[in-house]
Amino acid sequence: MSRVGKSPITVPSGVSITIEPETISVTGPKGTLSQPRLDKLNFKQEDNIFTVSRENEDQTVRSQHGLMRSLVQNMVTGVSEGFSKKLEVNGVGFRVAVAGSDLRLQLGFSHEVVYPIPAGVTVSVEQNIITVSGIDRQLVGQVAADIRELKKPEPYKGKGIKYVDERIIRKSGKSGKEK
Repeated sequence: MSRVGKSPITVPSGVSITIEPETISVTGPKGTLSQPRLDKLNFKQEDNIFTVSRENEDQTVRSQHGLMRSLVQNMVTGVSEGFSKKLEVNGVGFRVAVAGSDLRLQLGFSHEVVYPIPAGVTVSVEQNIITVSGIDRQLVGQVAADIRELKKPEPYKGKGIKYVDERIIRKSGKSGKEK
């Protein structure tokens, strides 16, 4: 069996999982998430333990087993605790502000960059740190990646937008004349 797929999911109190013929829904204190069910997988919930098992040993079913278990685990974690990513803005004159449902960034371009914040995600700015948070792990990661893509960190001065725990490998630049 899959090492990821065979481990059970512990459902915290206040979180309920609904298994429907086409979808799996998870409801908790922070909201509700749903995911389409994959074929040939069985789902079982006893008390506060949720397990995913497979019907046969086909290659595609084996690969989907661990995937489905991870997706349900992410939904349970999202509705109970939530997810967040932090980005750091480095550069002289680089400024970030939240205005309504838009993130306004001044990143050294001739114009201000406006990023519309999608529904289901909250963005907050404190000093030069952007915090993206929400209950959907995939959406939080995608929004953080989209914001980082606006101005990737460059290796010479380190200017740009990077994840807080990301390490930028710096280059030395010109080292003088060589003949």
